[in-house]
Amino acid sequence: MSTLLEMSGVSVSFDGFKAINNLSFQIGEPELRAIIGPNGAGKTTFMDIITGKTKPDEGRITWGEKNISLLGKSESQIAREGIGRKFQKPTVFEAQTVRENLAMALRNPRGPFDVLFYKKTQEGADRIEAIAEQIGLSDALPRLAGELSHGQKQWLEIGMLLAQEPRLLLVDEPAAGMTPAEREKTTEMLVNAAKTRAVVVVEHDMEFIRRLGCRVTVLCEGAVLAEGSIDHVTSDPQVIDVYLGR
Repeated sequence: MSTLLEMSGVSVSFDGFKAINNLSFQIGEPELRAIIGPNGAGKTTFMDIITGKTKPDEGRITWGEKNISLLGKSESQIAREGIGRKFQKPTVFEAQTVRENLAMALRNPRGPFDVLFYKKTQEGADRIEAIAEQIGLSDALPRLAGELSHGQKQWLEIGMLLAQEPRLLLVDEPAAGMTPAEREKTTEMLVNAAKTRAVVVVEHDMEFIRRLGCRVTVLCEGAVLAEGSIDHVTSDPQVIDVYLGR
C-alpha cells in the first residue's frame, strides 16, 4: 500500500486559537481510516484543510505518486485531483430523480461545449446502474431524490461522490440519524468503497466505528492523541480521559 496523502507539521489558528496544532497524518491507497475525538478536536478543520477550504499557517500536504503539494491549490483543483467530501447534511438535488442525480455527478469532460452537447451514453448508463447497485438504490433510480428517506439520501450522496471516481473520500458522520439497518448497510458500503481507494470517516458512533474494523486516529486539541485499532485506542488512558470518559 503506497502513501496517497501525507500531512506533516500542519498548524492553523483562528483568532489566536490553534485549531490544528503541528498535525502529522498519512493515509495509503487503498485504506479505510476512522477519525474520532471530542468536540473542538479539529476534525472538521482537518477536512477543511485537505479540501482547500482552509489554508494552514504552516506545514505541508503532499498528494499522489508525484508528491504534489496541495497547498496553494483551490478547492476545485483539489477536487479534480481526486479528493471528494461528503458533508454531514446530505446535499442532493431533490427535484431530480436518483438516476439524474447520479448522471450529473458522473466524471465527464467538464468544458463548456461538453456540457452543452452532453449525450447519454451506454457506458454512462451502465456506470449509473453499477453505482446504484453499490449504494443499494437500484430500485429507486426513477424516484425523486426528495422522496428518499434520510439514510437513502446519505447513500445517494455517497453514490454521487463515487461517480466522480475520487481516490480519497472524506465522509462526515455518515451514521447520524440513521436506523440500525441503514447504519449496517452504510458500514458495508464504506468498507467496499475502501477496497479500491482511501476512505476517511469522521464519526462519533463508536459502535459504527467498531464495525468498520479499521485503523482509528484520535484527534484532540488539533493533534493526534493516539492511533491504532479500536481496541488499542479505546484502552488508551489518555483517550479515556479526554474523550470516552466524559
